Amino acid sequence: MDIVSNPLVVIIFALVVILMLALDLGVFNRKSHAISNKEALIWSIVWISLSMIFSLFLLSQTNVEKFSQFQSAYWIEKALSVDNLFVFILIFGFFKVPKELHHKVLFWGILGALIMRAIFIFSGVELINMTYLPPFELFGKILNVNILLLLFGIFLVYAGIKSVFVNIENEEKKDFGKSFGVKLIRKFFPVSDEFHEGKFIIKKMNVRFATRLMLVLAVIESTDLIFAIDSIPAIFAIAPDDPFILYMSNIFAILGLRSLYFLLANFIHMFSKLKYGLAVILSFIGLKMIFSPIYHIEATVSLMILGGVLILSLVWSILSAKKNENLEF
Repeated sequence: MDIVSNPLVVIIFALVVILMLALDLGVFNRKSHAISNKEALIWSIVWISLSMIFSLFLLSQTNVEKFSQFQSAYWIEKALSVDNLFVFILIFGFFKVPKELHHKVLFWGILGALIMRAIFIFSGVELINMTYLPPFELFGKILNVNILLLLFGIFLVYAGIKSVFVNIENEEKKDFGKSFGVKLIRKFFPVSDEFHEGKFIIKKMNVRFATRLMLVLAVIESTDLIFAIDSIPAIFAIAPDDPFILYMSNIFAILGLRSLYFLLANFIHMFSKLKYGLAVILSFIGLKMIFSPIYHIEATVSLMILGGVLILSLVWSILSAKKNENLEF
């Protein structure tokens, strides 16, 4: 059953997202302020709870397969986004952004991500539909091979293996002032090196200047664009023929990232082993794509495997953090 054939699901999804964005920006965060651990935890619980409630609503309106697809794509995006958040922490530190302005940058950055993900997902599904080879027989079995999914699969296996060897110290030394986003802003605007009370654009003597905060937003957006190259192909393995299920799960995962960021910034040592779990997840999804013409893994099975890997890597991280604390003591 296609999600589009059930307009109630699409309407409820749109209403929930619009309402929560309005409440988040227009009611609870009208004034810039530093987000406390308590506030971040509450919002994280709210967004995850909403996502789970919506998935149950989706189950009531469709079937177990769609429910499992939503859950799998949601947790894949949520897990992969943690790497993105690590880089966001470094970006804010590099530009010395006051804590009370972090939320504003993340909010507008995520709105940009909503648009970019829509373009990637819907155009990606169309490209997938256009890149199927004619069915052919191999060892008595009829195969339907998709060139784009095959390339995505190879790329994800490579990305998974490569991610194990990524050194966070190299990222910490990175000069974000020379990134593509900064160069693009400087090309169109003169730039002020001040934050100007959280404004993105100011006007001086009839000339519009981009503020330092605009540079930060540009780096955040360009960084998210790069990370989308990993995460979007990964979710295509879950439901390559249903862009709405992918977009819904993606958006719910992204909308909870602001609150997760503030928790992660204070407890970054608790996620030290997560990169190994992400490496396994990317490699598993890549292999699933590569061998999908030969053997199809059901969405429910994928969900159990992904959930198990995530839980194990988080438990490993927590135990490792506690062990290091005991050694330091």
